[in-house]
Amino acid sequence: MSHRPQLRIPATYMRGGTSKGVFFRLEDLPEAARTPGAARDALLLRAIGSPDPYGKHTDGMGGATSSTSKCVIVSPASVPGHDVDYLYGQVAIEAAFVDWSGNCGNLSAAVGPFAVANGLVDAARVPRDGLCIVRIWQANIGKTIVAHVPVHDGQVQEDGDFELDGVAFPAAEIVLEFVDPADAGEGGGAMFPTGNLVDELDVPGIGPLRATLIDAGIPTVFVDARDIGCDGTELQPAINDDPVALARFEAIRVAGALRMGLIGSPREAAARQHTPKVAFVAPPEDYVSSGGKRVAAAGIDLNVRALSMGRLHHAMMGTASVAIAAAAAIPGTLVNRAAGGGERTSVRFGHPSGTLRVGATVARIDGRWSVTKAVMSRSARTLMEGTVRVPADTLPL
Repeated sequence: MSHRPQLRIPATYMRGGTSKGVFFRLEDLPEAARTPGAARDALLLRAIGSPDPYGKHTDGMGGATSSTSKCVIVSPASVPGHDVDYLYGQVAIEAAFVDWSGNCGNLSAAVGPFAVANGLVDAARVPRDGLCIVRIWQANIGKTIVAHVPVHDGQVQEDGDFELDGVAFPAAEIVLEFVDPADAGEGGGAMFPTGNLVDELDVPGIGPLRATLIDAGIPTVFVDARDIGCDGTELQPAINDDPVALARFEAIRVAGALRMGLIGSPREAAARQHTPKVAFVAPPEDYVSSGGKRVAAAGIDLNVRALSMGRLHHAMMGTASVAIAAAAAIPGTLVNRAAGGGERTSVRFGHPSGTLRVGATVARIDGRWSVTKAVMSRSARTLMEGTVRVPADTLPL
């Protein structure tokens, strides 16, 4: 039997927000994986360690959760006025599948630092000390993200005192601006694909269910926690240890995807696990976070819990945070109602790990709502640099 040495692919393992993933420069990938297709998917699957029937990612770089089974490919910008292209792949854990249908808002925080550290931003635009403005083209959905990356002595500054609930240690703050985050070109080409602020879904096993269906940051289905027997203070075990609850949320996700026009039939949902997201909202209520932090109702505008890749998220996805900000700013949505109604430009919401403040600028033009910008703060850190090793038989000779 002949033996081929493993492929050695330059890569960086990074945390961005409450997620982490393997970052590649496009030029460092094997030639067969530099274009979309089966070879690229096979490479990323093997690097992460999927499919893993044990659900552990023992033989790969993944962390066996939706927050840690991610890959990013960064390349020089293909769109004028931008510094880099950013392509995101959500790698399934137990299935041989990479979902390219959306963005990761958390890992978006790491793209700017990665770009600066890897010389993908014009050196003349990187200050000796201060903020480096990195314009990112999010290639999955065709949107612009502006990252304000702190720089000290010409290098990306990673240490700082900014605390992000869901991350154990403080770091330097990175402000992200999601420019015109709505209308990703699917589901009718509008922030509200159905044209309604609240729809009624016919969900198998549940019946009629009110929902706000929005495409801002990422397609999201918002429901009222009380309508599904929840109170909005749930932590991961309450949902993830309950197969019946998980099946119910998947049914809601499928019904929402159908109404938004993201899929044509329920069977297509299995091949589109990353989008849409499902979130449930509730008015403020006291609870204790997963880290033991007491969250007081007086300090938040509403509670939100969201599912990613079929599981309740341990904090909040960055792209779902954009959707929360946009929906909260528009009177009449379920998110806005849970926050007390009225016009608002920002909200602080409670999630399983703590709280997060997000803001959005919205406008109503010719009877249609649009969001011009959503803003949030995140942090990022390089965890490891070097090469990822992948068995040579992953790719054809």
